[in-house]
Amino acid sequence: MKTIQSDNYPIYFDNSLSELAAFVEQGHYSRFFILTDENTAKYCLPLIKGRFAGMDNFDIIEINSGEESKDIDFCIGIWKMLIDFGADRQSLLINLGGGVISDMGGFVASTFKRGIDFVHVPTTLLSQVDASVGGKTGIDIDRIKNIIGTFTQPKAVFIAYELLKTLPKRQILSGLAEMLKHGLIVDAAYWDALKSSDLSMPSAELIYRSIEIKNKVVIADPTEKGLRKSLNFGHTVGHAVETNSLLRDDNPLTHGEAIAIGMICEAYLSHKKTGLSADELAEIVKVIGGLYPKYHIQDDSHQALCSLMLKDKKNQNGKINCTLLPRIGECQLDNICTEEELCDSLGYYASL
Repeated sequence: MKTIQSDNYPIYFDNSLSELAAFVEQGHYSRFFILTDENTAKYCLPLIKGRFAGMDNFDIIEINSGEESKDIDFCIGIWKMLIDFGADRQSLLINLGGGVISDMGGFVASTFKRGIDFVHVPTTLLSQVDASVGGKTGIDIDRIKNIIGTFTQPKAVFIAYELLKTLPKRQILSGLAEMLKHGLIVDAAYWDALKSSDLSMPSAELIYRSIEIKNKVVIADPTEKGLRKSLNFGHTVGHAVETNSLLRDDNPLTHGEAIAIGMICEAYLSHKKTGLSADELAEIVKVIGGLYPKYHIQDDSHQALCSLMLKDKKNQNGKINCTLLPRIGECQLDNICTEEELCDSLGYYASL
């Protein structure tokens, strides 16, 4: 597969781990650092370190996995380790991991000594098709997702399909939600291709197409003034459900599981507000509902969910803003939804 050129950086596919080693060597960095968590350190780091034979100017920084780590305290810990390891402005940070590592590693690098180079080696399907592309960095505060961050582009992204073979099925499904979203918002033919594929492990070609779609959107609108808002479909409700689950559940929803709920709710809102047909709503519900287990949203949590939506970074003048669908393959930006409408959508999901 061809290398995709994003906003001043390449996204490598074929033989990407060898490309990574060549990139580091040709960059003449003073030192480089690999940010990882305990899972990628066990399953993916050995594949990476094997490519750096003969290089000794690097150190490993390992954090705890999970969204709970994506906060300022962990950033401070990483910054301190970079200082202790002697990182300077000619250093490179390699973010080896899923969305948390990509989001937080990019934020840490973009702010350390006012910015050092970083690259992404996404190890989950979710991070390959979403977090690693587009230059968004971010951390959470008070469980509000990505409320602090920057728009800073990596120097390169390396998509290694073989790393996905280390993932459990639940993590594949988490990333699949973003792929389904890409079809729903801009490419009905891609949505149809996904529906007819074996989605237990999406093919490299489908992943490539998803990255192609996201890359095209973010190049057109790098700082989310217009078209990039299309990527928020399912995320107004989904982020609130995800945050609430992190607070309440012993086994919280994954990002993709929460976004799947959000897409069903926001498809329902699309039917009510932007003309999505009843047939296409039923199709979306059938496909997504058939892939993800039903989640019980307690009635007494509706107000808490709306309160979380009111804090969403996408809002305008204190009003909750959603991206909705007039039909599969198209989206409509900047739809203000009332708390009553959003609670109605949660009730619709609960009734399925």
